[in-house]
Amino acid sequence: MEINVREKNDNELTFIVDGVDISFINAIRRICTVEVPTLAIETVAIVKNDAALFDEVLAHRLGLVPLETDIEAFELASECDCENGCPSCSVSLILKEVGPKVVYSRDLSSTHEAVKPVYDTIPLLKLREGEEVELEAIAKLGIGLEHAKWQPTTTCAYKYYPLITIDDACEACGKCVEQCPRNVLDYDEAEGKIIITDIENCSMCKTCVRGCEQESIHVESQEGKFIFKIETDGSLSPEEVLVNACDILKDKSEKIVAFSKGGS
Repeated sequence: MEINVREKNDNELTFIVDGVDISFINAIRRICTVEVPTLAIETVAIVKNDAALFDEVLAHRLGLVPLETDIEAFELASECDCENGCPSCSVSLILKEVGPKVVYSRDLSSTHEAVKPVYDTIPLLKLREGEEVELEAIAKLGIGLEHAKWQPTTTCAYKYYPLITIDDACEACGKCVEQCPRNVLDYDEAEGKIIITDIENCSMCKTCVRGCEQESIHVESQEGKFIFKIETDGSLSPEEVLVNACDILKDKSEKIVAFSKGGS
């Protein structure tokens, strides 16, 4: 397997992986999306809510606020020995505000210094003069298989790496360049031929193929080579999501091997 990183920042990671089959790359995608755990607000105890926003709507908005997650510091609520939540599997966040003001995610006060909303400016509700809100929200570690609020990724997708070939019958008329919607091709005046300038931007729509009267351009996919992109909500970095997904897949594989040996 060969991996080359193309683009990386705090919340996005794009890389090329070569030497794997589609079942492997799809397993990584699925695990990144629904099996890598994150923290999210699960229960909300509302003491007072004078705002026009219903309690149920407020609780739903709180549940969708992404929280910075330290996976090593907590264990899944489903695997914890406690009955109603404990510091090993949950974190308490307090909200107590008086209007007039717009209440933002930054107003949530966490009992764990490492757990806080990823973004400070998510509006939760609006309080008018004299209105109050007071509540306690309990965040727990969970996975996307249980609920979408525990999904760490906002985008997790892959596509085959494109393979574009131009044969000798090409007359360099330039129609394929004009019709390509993603500027993958260009005309080299010095060489008098069509060149490929940005192959990784190719969506393999084959508009260029349909526009070529000589049928001299061919667009295919490279077997075993993929472009993979991960974008997260900030609760985890893309690298953390990918590494944890690989660890989870490794554990699953080891269990299958152990089961197979035990059953033989």
